[in-house]
This record gives sequence, C-alpha cells and structure tokens, in this order.
Amino acid sequence: MAENTEMKGNDNLADNFRGYAALLRKIKQRVLIAQQRVIYAANEEMLRMYWDVGEMLQQSQDDEGWGKKTLQRLSVDLKNDYSEIKGFTVRNMQYMVQFFNEYNQELTMVKGTASPITKSVISQLDEYNFTLPIKYLDWTHNLVLIKQVKDIRARYWYMVQSITNHWTTRYLQEAIRLDDYGKHGALANNFTETLPAPEADDVKFMLKDPYIFDMLTFTDHYNERDVEIGLVKHVEKFLVEMGAGFAFMGRQYHIEVSGDDYYIDILMYNAFLHRYLVIELKDTEFIPEYIGKLNFYCSAVDDILCREGDNRTIGLLLCKSKDRIKAEYALRDIQKPIGISDYELGQALPKDFRGSLPTIEEIEKELEINR
Repeated sequence: MAENTEMKGNDNLADNFRGYAALLRKIKQRVLIAQQRVIYAANEEMLRMYWDVGEMLQQSQDDEGWGKKTLQRLSVDLKNDYSEIKGFTVRNMQYMVQFFNEYNQELTMVKGTASPITKSVISQLDEYNFTLPIKYLDWTHNLVLIKQVKDIRARYWYMVQSITNHWTTRYLQEAIRLDDYGKHGALANNFTETLPAPEADDVKFMLKDPYIFDMLTFTDHYNERDVEIGLVKHVEKFLVEMGAGFAFMGRQYHIEVSGDDYYIDILMYNAFLHRYLVIELKDTEFIPEYIGKLNFYCSAVDDILCREGDNRTIGLLLCKSKDRIKAEYALRDIQKPIGISDYELGQALPKDFRGSLPTIEEIEKELEINR
C-alpha cells in the first residue's frame, strides 16, 4: 500500500514537472515579447527625436543661415550635457537633417501628425495604399536606405524585406549592391490579390525581372521556339537562373482539356513551395491577350496535375519587354496568380565581325613594331 502511495506521488510529481515546463516556456515567451516591445518603443522614440532634431536644425539653418561650425559647437555642448548619448556627432546631425528632408518632401501628412514615424503615407504610393514602416527599422538601416536607395518603391521593398527576413545592415547593403529589388521587386504580378500574404511574399521573392539567359545567343532572327529549345539544351544553366528548388517537368508539355490538345511552353515544379510553375515564352513585347491563355493553363494544371499537398499553380509570362501599366491593367481582375517578366539573351558577334578582327600574326607584328 505504501509502495502504491509512493508511486502515485511520483506520478503526480512527474505531472507537475511537465506542467511546470509548459508554464516556464509561456512566461519566457511573454518576457521576450515585452523585451522586444521595449526595444521597438525605444527605437521609435529615438527616430522621433532624430526627426524632430533634424527639423529644428533645418528650420534654424533656413532662418539664420549658419554653417558647419554651428553643428560643431552644438555637438560639443550636447555631448557635455548628455554624455551618455552617443548620437550627436556633426555627421550624425547632418544625417538627421537629411532624414527629415528626405521624407518631409514626399509626405502626405495626416492632420495633427508631427512626424512620419506615426503615419508615413508616401504620396507617390497612395494609389497602392503603401506605407513606409520606418519605425520598425533601426537608425543604421534607415541611413543605408536614404543614402543608397532613391527610388521610393524600391526603398519600401527593401524595408519590408529587412523587417520580415531580419536582414542585418551588411546583408541589406549587399542586397542593394546586387539589385535584389530589380530582380524581384519590380516584377509585374497579382500575387497579393490572389494568394495569402505569406505565400504571396514567397512567390514574389522566388521570381525575377528580368531573367538573363546569357547561355543563348542568336545572330539572326529567332522565335520563341528557338528560345525554348535553347533553354532545354542548357537546362542546367536554365535551372540555375530560375533559382533554388525548381525541377524541369517538360517543354511543350501536353495537357488535354475537353477532348482538345494543348501544349504548355515550359512546365516546372518548385519543391520548396510545392507548386507548379507554368511558363509561357513570347518573342515579342507584352500583349494583354497573352494573359488569358496563361490563366487557362494555370486552371488546367490545378485540376489535372495537382495532387494533395500541392499549392496553387502560378503562371510566368516571359516577354522581350513590357509596359508595366499595361501589365498591371491586364492582371487586375485575373483570378490565377501570374507574374510578367522580361528576359534578355546573350549578345553574339555578327557573322562578318570575325573577319574584321586582327590575326595572331598581325598582333605579333604590331607588338614587334611597338618594341
């Protein structure tokens, strides 16, 4: 009996231990959230201060016309009064002025709002209902963006990527150097309207604009079939250009709909996103009529090829060039997720160009004369 009581007590102790571990985990998560909120609040207040100081400096400079020596004097006096605050160097105060001017010129201010930190609606982006999430980035990230990214759409894109993917300042600078926005953010698409938010972001980052198929070179006229065949011939390089996770399913991929045969230019599958990619390739600039056919193919692949666990098929239209406004109009009421990208081919030498190049003997003779 005593033994049973002891065993029961041990069982209760084990149960209590499991409950304790769960309780500890919940409390730690709540503490972490509080710490993060404190950090965000402190960062936001610092940015508000920098904005206000930048405004004061700009207005004073406009009124009084002082020069750099005034900033030097301010820097010394503020350091003496606030030795624990490191941000009042001459250069950083110049950045505060730039920070104020950069957004003050673009803002559509809401009545009663004193700074863009609370409500930063950019006039150029009003039609897209975008806001700049300035307050969620630290001062260094904001400085990198105002100094290195002048296009407001690109800046918004880099802000969102930095926040959602926890980019360090160094990673952000590298992404700007490699023009990640040009490759991913400029893509004409309707993913936000046709896919859940997390999926839309994943797909946007997966696709590019433009695609560089420098493994293909044509000196004469070529058509889309020539490009298709060339991509299949260089399928490994093609897959590298497409990005991680893609598998090549086929060229002129056959599907049957209501007794009729149809052929998809290129069909791919992404193992990371678990979805098919239907590629239509055109050797002309974008024409709105192309979207209807691609929308049809996406619907057919969803019904015919997709299995349990597969996400919605996406379409990618590759054209020589596109007018972005026409592309956005064409995609506006389309129900299937579709992107439109340009593609570029390698540059080949003209056939008669080789004859104009000097021979090895001629080069050697020229070098001998120069000696």
